Amino acid sequence: MNKILLLLVFCLTFQVTDSFAQTEPKECSLFDKKKLLKHVKSLSSDAFEGRRTGTKGALKARKYIINQFHSLKVLPLGKNYEQSFSFINKRKQYNGINLLGLIKGKESPKKYIVISAHYDHEGVKYGKIYNGADDNASGLSALFSFAEYYKKNPPKHSVILAAFDGEELGLKGSKYFVDNTVISTKHIVVNLNMDMISRSAKNELFAVGTPHNKRLEYIVKHFESSNKIKLKIGHDGYDGLDNWTYSSDHANFHKKGIPFLYFGVEDHKDYHEPTDDYENIHPEFYIEAVKTIISVFEKIDCSKF
Repeated sequence: MNKILLLLVFCLTFQVTDSFAQTEPKECSLFDKKKLLKHVKSLSSDAFEGRRTGTKGALKARKYIINQFHSLKVLPLGKNYEQSFSFINKRKQYNGINLLGLIKGKESPKKYIVISAHYDHEGVKYGKIYNGADDNASGLSALFSFAEYYKKNPPKHSVILAAFDGEELGLKGSKYFVDNTVISTKHIVVNLNMDMISRSAKNELFAVGTPHNKRLEYIVKHFESSNKIKLKIGHDGYDGLDNWTYSSDHANFHKKGIPFLYFGVEDHKDYHEPTDDYENIHPEFYIEAVKTIISVFEKIDCSKF
């Protein structure tokens, strides 16, 4: 009799435990982690020759980006994805091309959040290829993860996925965009810019721009980071650290009075060196960084502008 009772208790316990296991929430897969790393590895390979504006490597990068936008069902912002422009840097004329994709918002389609990353880098110097894995194949590849995320989680605001050209030559692509965009800058509610987000010895990701907007400051200050990454406020010109307010493409949005958050890491020994290769990024940190930026986006997208 005692054996039968023990057996019944065991069976009931197993059923209850199994029931809890089935109802326990699972972590939502925001994007394919393997694909994210694959994109960084591909775009920072020697085949892209450092992606310098106006080179064959840049052309190859553009084709890669357009193919990804197509496969991820990202619409072109205009008649096509390309926004051409030209500029002079150190007496040399360059022809640049921004790539602009659109995800239509389901609640506020006429208000836009621009998520940006530059795809150009230093190219080839003195026979050495500057592959720019962290700077900025990391930010560029994150754009594809955002596009993946939107397939299952349509945004409330419309989103422009912007791959800017000419950043390394003076933030030229983003300047042209804000001066010549096909939508009014009055309808751009915020810019989230990603430039160097794939490695940090301290597991720190900085969000720059909060002193200029109380809503963004509140979101970042109250953001709960995971134990794998620390989202920090800083580098805004008020803390004795290098001021990053004008360090990347977000600067041109800021100059137009558009709120921004710039996500980036501290400079490292491979910054603007030919050793900025895929092998030197921190994959686990990078994945967490992209998750964090998407989570911050979610909170911003739920806000009213």
